[in-house]
Amino acid sequence: MRILSRRSQIGVVFVSALMLAAWVAGCNVATSVFAQSREASEYQIKAAFLYNFAKFVEWPPENSVKAGDPMTICIVGEDPFGNILDEFTKAKTINGRPVLITRLKPGQDLKGCQIAFISSTDRSQLKSIFQNAARAHVLTVGESQGFSAGGGVIDFIREDKMVHFEVNVDAAQRANLKISSKLLGLAKIVKEQD
Repeated sequence: MRILSRRSQIGVVFVSALMLAAWVAGCNVATSVFAQSREASEYQIKAAFLYNFAKFVEWPPENSVKAGDPMTICIVGEDPFGNILDEFTKAKTINGRPVLITRLKPGQDLKGCQIAFISSTDRSQLKSIFQNAARAHVLTVGESQGFSAGGGVIDFIREDKMVHFEVNVDAAQRANLKISSKLLGLAKIVKEQD
């Protein structure tokens, strides 16, 4: 019997919780979502991660919302989730706040977003998006190679046919975000490239 390291044990618990959340949410989603390709399963997992990231991040007072106001997850650019993220967050709350999914065009102001998922198709505009996000204290999440090393906070990566994530703690500090050590313990920490 193999004994798992503390980090692996926490990872297994976190991933198990995410998968359970995805399954429970999936009960509300039409069964056709599960019959879709491997890509749909990947975005169900990413939707669960986006939702759960909010539970492990503390925003500064400038981007904190009053009780009852929604926790806003913005999709910037092309939306690879389709209706998966909307269905996953339907009727859910984060710290007692409802979840609102908003779609923005590249270049739109991120003020009012707590989390911004940056589509992989928006690489050419990343520098200005990162500057805008840091000023607005927004948690940026992407899925393109080098996203976090280029200045994004969290980047989804695929390893061994599984979705993992890496965190740029410098970008988080620049945006004045406090990421829980529990979340950082599951992530690959990356340094920014010039």
